[in-house]
Amino acid sequence: MIIILKENTTEQEIKKLTDFVKSHGLTPHISEGVHQTIMGLVGDTSQIDIESISQLKNVEAVRRIQEPFKNANRKFHPLDTVIKVGNATIGGGSLTLIAGPCSVESEEQIISVARDVKKSGVQILRGGAFKPRTSPYAFQGLREEGIKLLLEAKKDTGLPVVTEIMDLSQLDLFADVDIIQVGTRNMQNFELLKQLGHSGKPVLLKRGLSNTYQELLMSAEYVMAFGNEQVILCERGVRTFETYTRNTLDISAVPALKKLSHLPVIIDPSHAAGIAEFVPSLSMAAVAAGADGLIIEVHNDPAKAKCDGAQSLIPGDFDKLAKKLRILKNAIQEA
Repeated sequence: MIIILKENTTEQEIKKLTDFVKSHGLTPHISEGVHQTIMGLVGDTSQIDIESISQLKNVEAVRRIQEPFKNANRKFHPLDTVIKVGNATIGGGSLTLIAGPCSVESEEQIISVARDVKKSGVQILRGGAFKPRTSPYAFQGLREEGIKLLLEAKKDTGLPVVTEIMDLSQLDLFADVDIIQVGTRNMQNFELLKQLGHSGKPVLLKRGLSNTYQELLMSAEYVMAFGNEQVILCERGVRTFETYTRNTLDISAVPALKKLSHLPVIIDPSHAAGIAEFVPSLSMAAVAAGADGLIIEVHNDPAKAKCDGAQSLIPGDFDKLAKKLRILKNAIQEA
């Protein structure tokens, strides 16, 4: 349920309404716009009499919301959520570029790539320390050592870092990581999501291989319901009958999720395509569709990469792409 307040409602009047809502066992979430204030009610609103609230002096309208996600719902929060990480801004019309290797392989490798992508205007460095792999015999990442090396790259370049968590037992290792990534396989690991709700750190939440928009938003809701509103949604392609590409990028996820939710939406073209040659085209399509950012795999020697080399761009190609993306973003904003 949302309560739309009349313009010029005072702080004292809002407090009275807040106290009334809390007395019914509900949690109020207030979103203040330029001309309008909206109060979202989280909890069992079945016992609330809409008519009695509608008649209150400072209430313009009351509406029930059918969707099960409340905190992530744009009806609760009409303005875009903007998340700040270091000098990077995610959401609110900006284009955030996140780039780096699929996995951290050595200190020389991660620092070299970090320096290259920073020159190309990247705001956030990505790199996998823990790697979920289909085969138990494949490279699983450097684990704790990988996080240490990623933080060395952060120290060297000043770029904030994002890396993927696999299990609750690893949470303490992420104390100095700026953004915690939840991968597609963990999108519905609800116990992990609850704990990330307590973490206070931004969470980059990737859509599962076969999950709906609502299921993705319900996973975001888990994080938000436990106190953390800094969630970034990531579309990384879904599994379809097509096998030519690694996955099928659902570009319609950008406008759909932005209509349903106020959370930032970014695209991962690398995992969607699985083929480096296709990454630039999918990246351009994402920007044209209104994505808030991109997370792209870049490796200094893809042929020797320990995982996902086929979908990784070399620094020079990424630099060319970054320039094109900024030109396209400016053209869209000026149109």
